[in-house]
Amino acid sequence: MNMKTILIGGALAATAMFTLAHAQERAVPVPAPKVDQPAASGKQVAVLAGGCFWGVSAVFEHVKGVVDVTSGYAGGAANTATYDQVTTETTGHAEAVRIVYDPAKVSYGKLLQIYFSVAHNPTELNRQGPDSGTSYRSAIFAQNPMQKAIAAQYIAQLNAAHTFHAPIVTKIETGNFYAAEGYHQHFLDHNPTHPYIVINDLPKVAALKTMYPAVYR
Repeated sequence: MNMKTILIGGALAATAMFTLAHAQERAVPVPAPKVDQPAASGKQVAVLAGGCFWGVSAVFEHVKGVVDVTSGYAGGAANTATYDQVTTETTGHAEAVRIVYDPAKVSYGKLLQIYFSVAHNPTELNRQGPDSGTSYRSAIFAQNPMQKAIAAQYIAQLNAAHTFHAPIVTKIETGNFYAAEGYHQHFLDHNPTHPYIVINDLPKVAALKTMYPAVYR
């Protein structure tokens, strides 16, 4: 997110028009996972990292069956889980989102389908869009063996089908999740005209609505 402050002026307006008009092109249609979790009762948690957490959280806040979304950091230690430290790219943390969802309404596999197709580009190594560094890496922090197995099989499925123009670089990792500072939470809702949001994240939400109307809210 170190590039956010330079996205201004006429270039902003032109780029925003282009990205909004081409929201669907930026997303990649992907098949549903062949292996998924069964419907179950009770809330469950998924933790996903895919670049700046502003956009990833914005996407999943619009998914039916998602109860709560928190932006934060995963993969590093508790005492380095602050924005100022994470942006030094020395903490091992990734910007991530914690998704509380109802598996009776949306499955873990559906969340991963949205994650791979709309929320970020899983072929970019240690970067997303204008942001670069390991804190912007593509990573799935599996919360249990079932999630780990589903994620691993889905990545293999998508790679075997050559769904993307390049191999998926998403890693399956472990690590605790730590909530980010308050001003990062629900950032798009509070800052819908922020230049970074307009250029990078509104198109993701638009693509979700277009590609997955049955789960969009």
